[in-house]
Parts: sequence; C-alpha cells; structure tokens
Amino acid sequence: MSQSLMSKSLISKKLPKLTAILNSKAPYSNSAGKDALDIALIFGSFEQPTSLFFQGDGVWQLIQGQNGTIISVKDYLKTFAAFEFYDIENIYICQESLIQRGLTADFHIEQVQVLARRVFAEKLATHHTVLRF
Repeated sequence: MSQSLMSKSLISKKLPKLTAILNSKAPYSNSAGKDALDIALIFGSFEQPTSLFFQGDGVWQLIQGQNGTIISVKDYLKTFAAFEFYDIENIYICQESLIQRGLTADFHIEQVQVLARRVFAEKLATHHTVLRF
C-alpha cells in the first residue's frame, strides 16, 4: 500500500463519522419527532457523535410549554432533558424558522444554539449522514 493511501486510511479511521438528525415536523402532528428522539438516544448510547437540527415546524419541539397530554398523546418532549446523559450537546435551531413563526428562544432544554439560515446550512453540511424527520 502506498504511503498516501495508508495515511488517508489512518486519518479516516481516526475521524468519527458525524450524524445529523434534522427535525422539521411539529411535535404531536405525527411520530416523526418521537422517532428522531429515539434514534438520537440510540446513537448517543453507542457514543456515535450526533447533532440535532431543528428547522421549519420542527422548532416547535424545543419551545417551552408544549403538552401532548392535552390531545391524549404521550409527552415525549420531556425526554429531551436526557440529552446531556447521552453526550448529545450539539443542538442547533434555525433562527429564520423561529422568526417566521413569531417564536422567541424560550426553550425547554439548555445549550441550544440559534443560527442564521446560512450558518445553519453550513453546519449541517459538515455532517457525513443526515437523517430527516
């Protein structure tokens, strides 16, 4: 094996593959939000570097005061508090999506980074795999 091929092989083994989970659906409108949460926690339990992105109606998943029990749906949003135990620290929300919906950055979890649309897209593009929900 040539020196350059061996170097590339070693580098690719050392760098973890980054996974992004892109949430674009409102909570409780279907199972997409719950499915995304479950996958994030599974990846976290296997120490797979995972970032969460929220845009469009998906920003509603982070807004304080959501309650699925009013419509007889299990409130999965409380489970977001477990992210810190699974080392899920990269949580990004699209600022334009918040503005379009007249929402403020009043989130029910901490460490959420509000990004301008361009920066949000650039950050998403740094991930090897993007799972859309």
